[in-house]
Amino acid sequence: MAGPYTPASAGIRLRAAQGDARRPIASALPLDHSHVSKIDNSHERCAALGLSRIERLDFSPLGRTDLVVARERNQRLYAHAAPVMEMLHEQIVNSDSMVVLCDATGTIIHSIGDHDFLNRASKVALQPGVNWSEQAKGTNAVGTALIEESPTLVHADEHYMHANHFLTCSAAPILDPRGNILGVLDVSGDQRTYHQHTMGLVKMSARMIENHWLTDDYRNVMRLHFHSRVEFIGTLMEGILAVSQDGKLVGANRGALEQLSLSGAALRMHSLSTLFGTSVSALVDRFRSPLAQPQPVELSNGRQFHVYARFNWPVWHGMESAAQVNDVTPVGEAPGAGSAPAAAAREPSARSGAASGERAGLSSLITGDAQVGTLVDKIRRVINRDIPILILGETGTGKELLARAIHQDSERARQPFVAVNCASIPETLIEAELFGYEEGAFTGARRKGAVGKIVQANGGTLFLDEIGDRPLTLQAHLLRVLQERQVTPLGSAKAVSVDVMLVCATHRNLREMIEQKSFREDLYYRLNGLAVRLPPLRERSDLMPLVERILERENPDRRLRLSPDVLRLFQGYHWPGNVRQLFNVLRTASVMAAGDTTITRDHLSDDFIDDARHASVQRPAVVAAAPEPDPVAQRAAVAEVSAAAAPATAPFPAHDQAGRSLEDIELQSIQRAVDAAGGNISVAAKQLGISRNTIYRKLRWKTPR
Repeated sequence: MAGPYTPASAGIRLRAAQGDARRPIASALPLDHSHVSKIDNSHERCAALGLSRIERLDFSPLGRTDLVVARERNQRLYAHAAPVMEMLHEQIVNSDSMVVLCDATGTIIHSIGDHDFLNRASKVALQPGVNWSEQAKGTNAVGTALIEESPTLVHADEHYMHANHFLTCSAAPILDPRGNILGVLDVSGDQRTYHQHTMGLVKMSARMIENHWLTDDYRNVMRLHFHSRVEFIGTLMEGILAVSQDGKLVGANRGALEQLSLSGAALRMHSLSTLFGTSVSALVDRFRSPLAQPQPVELSNGRQFHVYARFNWPVWHGMESAAQVNDVTPVGEAPGAGSAPAAAAREPSARSGAASGERAGLSSLITGDAQVGTLVDKIRRVINRDIPILILGETGTGKELLARAIHQDSERARQPFVAVNCASIPETLIEAELFGYEEGAFTGARRKGAVGKIVQANGGTLFLDEIGDRPLTLQAHLLRVLQERQVTPLGSAKAVSVDVMLVCATHRNLREMIEQKSFREDLYYRLNGLAVRLPPLRERSDLMPLVERILERENPDRRLRLSPDVLRLFQGYHWPGNVRQLFNVLRTASVMAAGDTTITRDHLSDDFIDDARHASVQRPAVVAAAPEPDPVAQRAAVAEVSAAAAPATAPFPAHDQAGRSLEDIELQSIQRAVDAAGGNISVAAKQLGISRNTIYRKLRWKTPR
């Protein structure tokens, strides 16, 4: 009978299953064959080096001067890693563990952790100034990760030296944009506190450091963000490529290399055209638009990705400033920083942005819908009056587009617009992103590591998207910043005064979150100076003007229109993805209709047609009437609506209808059906046999916030 399950026994069984009892057991955890092989190979290297498992420990770290030199040599690595290490430590605090940063040779240059465990670690020389390469310390996560060039877990007696058996260590290499190893990030702790998610946190943190390094290296070139799944763009899972003006691929993060299955050297042999089949000018053309969505691309081997381009240059190839569609201030650079010539170079961009404000401002959003018109009128009354604006609305309704329009119409239009998607940044790193950290915030820091987004927006507009997705701890910190108008960077006692126009957005019901104690009530009332609700596309009456505007912008050299069949399909569809989905559908259809003047069903994707057909079965569409409606047809429609409403409402007395217009009778029929359905538009639409769009258009219905 088999004995009780333990991690150690699992390792023995795994080795027995491999039929290899000659070599020492290398795995104390139930991990896969590749892990066992990695540890065994390391043990063999250590034996070949002549290392002893019980040799005397090295308690002579680098001298103070040598350690200072090592830190100065790796100052940039330290500056990018320090705030990430702080956030990582917050996730593992009080777990008998520490966070360690090593350089490319394996020498520890910085560590933070629980006080008691730091004392225990110092007894085995796990401290700054000590080298933890395999040659010095045998099999360990840092040294083995450097040799294997991959994330490495070394647990308990997997360590080559007996003195280190009390440790469990998870380490990940930190790579520069060319694939070279900069150093290693490691979490070490008591082996009894091992947790399988620790490695995930370490890898995520290492990727964050790499992404910051890439952005810092290539802030003045195009950065291409991509993933096979569009929803992963903007997260730590995305790949990032740095693209020079001539289309060469000059840098990449780890996510890019993994997704493309290429080494750094192999990637640099490609260009933008040979890899994705597109050009820099084409991407600039597409992603100048604030409505631009990720573009589908296909590799030569048939693999498909979605890409989104960001660029920070002021004016390039005679085009308008990319500041209108991208974060205008590169990460780590304060607004206004730089030399006088650089500032002068940015001046034309500011004028260009202001000049285009007439097109990009609030007036550009008005396309005939009464709800949007009322919303714009409300916003215009509070602009430049230091009143925060809270935008409510479903995903895809254009909340960021509205925020940018507010900025363009404000007195701050020439200043930065900084957008932060709170939902896409891990909780462990959001405070570093928002508040930054300053010189002196961490031991050994000699220059600013990062300027927070709030400081970047000083003088301009700060847009916090998906504000409802932030933890309570950050909410408290943010409330204090808004009240005091000062930002205190992480680890610093020095406050920085800021002046920003605040615009926030969320798709969540913040009042419900307040009741559930997941959103602070005091922060809600601080953000809610003016709350406006962007209606979903299904509630808007300007579908066709939006269609015409999108088609005109996407096809400036030809005039495209919808066939009657597609028009009926669009009007009967519920558009769950809202304006963003409409844009994607029309852009794809425009490409498919190359050479044609009319978009037909053949130009639409099959999944959209199936979804729209299903929706039309559920809710029959009402096709838009001609400009001058036929009175006979209108009377028939009113009679049909009234008859449909009859089962749910009492018949209208004859004297009630005397002297009423057909429109009044129709509206009253609809209103009575809605009242009978308890305000449920879907139920009323089904009873009347008309679409929800028609009810909203007739009644200008506004759902409560």
